[in-house]
Amino acid sequence: MYALETQLKIDWANMPTYNTVMAVAAGAGLLLIVALMRKVLTGTAEVEPAGWALAFATLGTILTTTGLHMTLTWPLAAGGFPFDNIIFGEPALAFGVMLLAAALFLWKRGEVLVVGPDRAAIVAKVAGPISVFVVGMGLACFGIAAAGVKYQLFAAPPEEPISGAFADYPLVEAIFISGLYALVGLGALLGPWGLRNRSRGLFGATGVCWGLAGLAFLLFGAMNFFTHIGLIVNTM
Repeated sequence: MYALETQLKIDWANMPTYNTVMAVAAGAGLLLIVALMRKVLTGTAEVEPAGWALAFATLGTILTTTGLHMTLTWPLAAGGFPFDNIIFGEPALAFGVMLLAAALFLWKRGEVLVVGPDRAAIVAKVAGPISVFVVGMGLACFGIAAAGVKYQLFAAPPEEPISGAFADYPLVEAIFISGLYALVGLGALLGPWGLRNRSRGLFGATGVCWGLAGLAFLLFGAMNFFTHIGLIVNTM
């Protein structure tokens, strides 16, 4: 497959890639959602709405702008992988817009979450309508995970540091990234169910799914700042 790997050259002018910052932002967003929901559902921890609004707005802006550009520019990488528009662009756009909506609510109405035993009920009422879209995107994440394994996507070329060590074993990275999407999808199905039934068990499972996936996306995205720079240097 990589018989000419030492001669691999990529026209980076036609291969823009920024799923590095997207992965870090998505991972941080998942972790912050888990942290905020834990504070709200305990009923005792204090919440500073302005701080959470600023955090969600920052991450939402990054994911919305990059996701929108990737979604509407088809294909983003003319010489490469058009399925990246679907795999990375569309989920990032969806998550980014939802984070911006959450930021707006926290900025305008966040005082209702500051104190009081009914905070979980308020969150359930406010988040109820958007949960339909959350479930839909959760199912979409399952679709991405299945496609990743079936078509052995996500494998890095040998010219990419660290990840390229598994170039001859494409299923390794395919299973890893697909597993992260599956975790996000599972959390997206369990979360709204937990809201509707006020189930701490379901919320706990959602927190585990999104917490693990969020941490992995954040660390993997941070690592890719090195690996992607190395890939560019090695293939210019």
